[in-house]
Amino acid sequence: MTYTAAVSGATGYAGGEVLRLLCGHPEIEIATVTAHSSAGQRLGALQPHLHELAGREVVDTTAENLAGHDVVFLALPHGQSAGVAAQLPPETVVVDAGADHRLESARAWEAFYGSEHAGAWPYGLPELIVDPSGRTQRETLPGATRIAVPGCYPTGSLLALAPALAAGLVEPRDIVIVSASGTSGAGKAVKPHLLGAETMGSMSPYGVGGGHRHTPEIEQGLAWAGGRDVSLSFTPTLAPMPRGILTTATAVLRPGVDERRVREAYHAAYGDEPFVHLLPEGQWPTTQSVLGSNHAALQLAVDPHAGRLVVSSVIDNLTKGTAGGAVQSLNLALGLPETMGLGGQGIAP
Repeated sequence: MTYTAAVSGATGYAGGEVLRLLCGHPEIEIATVTAHSSAGQRLGALQPHLHELAGREVVDTTAENLAGHDVVFLALPHGQSAGVAAQLPPETVVVDAGADHRLESARAWEAFYGSEHAGAWPYGLPELIVDPSGRTQRETLPGATRIAVPGCYPTGSLLALAPALAAGLVEPRDIVIVSASGTSGAGKAVKPHLLGAETMGSMSPYGVGGGHRHTPEIEQGLAWAGGRDVSLSFTPTLAPMPRGILTTATAVLRPGVDERRVREAYHAAYGDEPFVHLLPEGQWPTTQSVLGSNHAALQLAVDPHAGRLVVSSVIDNLTKGTAGGAVQSLNLALGLPETMGLGGQGIAP
């Protein structure tokens, strides 16, 4: 069976990545591409790498243009997805790559986003351990007609630490996460601080002091994994590269926990996962290794001096961190093989 799909925000980075992956998906037919300000233009003028879709006309993002499809991807800024989704039929599978439906807490949403909470949808990170029994988020996705795709920083952060919290190997307090992201994570809109002259050869922090909007989402997922609330310090940084995220996450080890126990827990969590890989000891992950792919790579170490677990993870923020996670979750929702359309490996050099 072939499913028809509409992709909103098709001219942005996230929407373009969704389209790139769908072009290689054997069971999805791209029927409609939408955007706001660029409506009426030819997609090839805005996404020139999508040769197969170059002649498509971009139409306006309205519920009328999105209705009538089996699947709708919403790649819109936060605050814009909920209103559109509410107008779509309940049987349509809506995959929201924006933030509107990720958080369960209305209080956290209103504090970090400053608008009314639209409610939470099933969370589209299949590999995420969601309780200490080892159950994963994968179990909630088959048959879902509404899916909230995680943020890119939460994807890398949650994959890095969820197994340790679920296994009770680290304390839920004093978790510290620092992530470096490529500039595409800020979207396609022109911003002076993202000009090449400003970013080439330079790194900079932002959202310092707990102010980044992905903080409550990371806390939420880690609390699911460990079965209790966590305290987290999260600092994002901007790296001089177009795409990719390198996350370094640390947590206080519980007494008596050594590296062998930690490795066993991570092997148990990810040993059979098609897209999440704990690397052999001594090999540390690089963003280049996952470029353009739906894969995540991790490595860990125990710092005996500080009594902390250190986990480094890498993902492509646009693929595993957004569009790849969206397609992977859609496959599960539709009862298709989870890996369908996502067989691409990393690109090197």
